[in-house]
Amino acid sequence: MIVGNRKSLEEILELVKPYKKILLLGCRECITVCAAGGEREVGVLASELKIARKKEGGDIEIKEFTLERQCDVEYIDQIKPFIDEYEAVVSMACGAGINYTADCFPKKIVLPAINTTFMGVSTEQGVWSERCQGCGECILHLTGGVCPVARCAKSIFNGPCGGSANGVCEVNKDTDCAWQLIIDRLKGQGKLENYEKIIDIKDWSSARDGGPRTRIREDLRLN
Repeated sequence: MIVGNRKSLEEILELVKPYKKILLLGCRECITVCAAGGEREVGVLASELKIARKKEGGDIEIKEFTLERQCDVEYIDQIKPFIDEYEAVVSMACGAGINYTADCFPKKIVLPAINTTFMGVSTEQGVWSERCQGCGECILHLTGGVCPVARCAKSIFNGPCGGSANGVCEVNKDTDCAWQLIIDRLKGQGKLENYEKIIDIKDWSSARDGGPRTRIREDLRLN
């Protein structure tokens, strides 16, 4: 899932300062799961903005609306009938959703209320941990399902480095050494021979293809 945090109220207030009518747009997908931009959070932010604006001696009109997704045209189309009634959109989606909303309505000001942080997992209630950077060339079959790109502080492909000790990362003492986790995992799977394989230096250009990546499934296209 994509994990993000809401920007501070002060920052959002500064972003909306020029506007008196805004559409506050939430998302029911990942950003809801990490309690940053779902319907509940839209309601909370709307209340905070109204109270803050009133304290400043002004008013702000806010329409609250939460889409199933902000990264899919069939859902983003739902705001077409009324988006022009508002001076700006404040999006509480991840960065992808914010981008896509702006793409679909290029003449409309779209402001981010969320700082997107990483792709990760929920390790316990209220705790999310990074697991993937979307590098485009997965090597988890060689590393026992532990990603050295996302989980090693140095993103080392053939580790561990010389600084880790007793299974602890030298960069952050509160973090397990990713390569120690990999070794332990491979041992438990009876696949320690994978550790002897040298992983080639990554061609990062293939992860970007010279710009934004695109995935196409011809069998799913409508035309």
